[in-house]
Amino acid sequence: MATEKNITKKTAAPAAPVAERKKAAAPMPLEMPVYSMEGKQVSTTMLPEALFSAPWKADLVHQVTTAMQANQRQNRAHTKDRSEVSGGGKKPWKQKGTGQARHSSTRSPIWRHGGVTFGPRNDRDYSEKINKKMRTAALVSVLSKKAKDGELILVDTLAFAEPKTAVAKSALAKLASGAGAEKLVSKKKNAALLALAAYEPNTIKSFSNFGNVATEEARNLNPLNVMTSKYLIIEKPEETFAALLARTASK
Repeated sequence: MATEKNITKKTAAPAAPVAERKKAAAPMPLEMPVYSMEGKQVSTTMLPEALFSAPWKADLVHQVTTAMQANQRQNRAHTKDRSEVSGGGKKPWKQKGTGQARHSSTRSPIWRHGGVTFGPRNDRDYSEKINKKMRTAALVSVLSKKAKDGELILVDTLAFAEPKTAVAKSALAKLASGAGAEKLVSKKKNAALLALAAYEPNTIKSFSNFGNVATEEARNLNPLNVMTSKYLIIEKPEETFAALLARTASK
């Protein structure tokens, strides 16, 4: 006798709302404190949205930074082919009658001390073209990422009467304590990048002996040097922001 089969339909559980499934992004701090060289907060400033409100574009940043690294690559490896190695002007032995394979030169790649076949050559070009809009968009994305991750520190000034490493070390320690950035002094490599509003020889020389701190003028900031360091310390925020806004607007 035929039996009826109970057919049950499996219903999927209702999906969670999109807002719950997406991880809530940390709010971008529009207002940030400005510290002195003593590590004390002296004022606050508003971060320009044009520089610090861009979304994180990992693919774009990776493409731009790898291209910049390729442009910095120095091609030093070079091997000589059979036309460049010395010697080989005389035929090793006559063409026929010796019982050996025929050879025309001892500089052939199959001979010892001969030329190299398909070896590295220093005429190879590794450079890549980077569009200006891509470079600008990557820089703004990196700056926004630094601000959102709490790795942006603003300082009213970094001025030294004379180049002194000890004074610079003390100022950096006080700034790390005031801003709550412990890795600023504990990280051994790539701890911070100091973005100076203008060229300051005493400041640059004071930090030149630090193995974990780099200095650069704000007008020369790029995605590669900003991403290389853990913290980005910006001196004279108002002047620096104005210079960066003018630079990004002109692209």
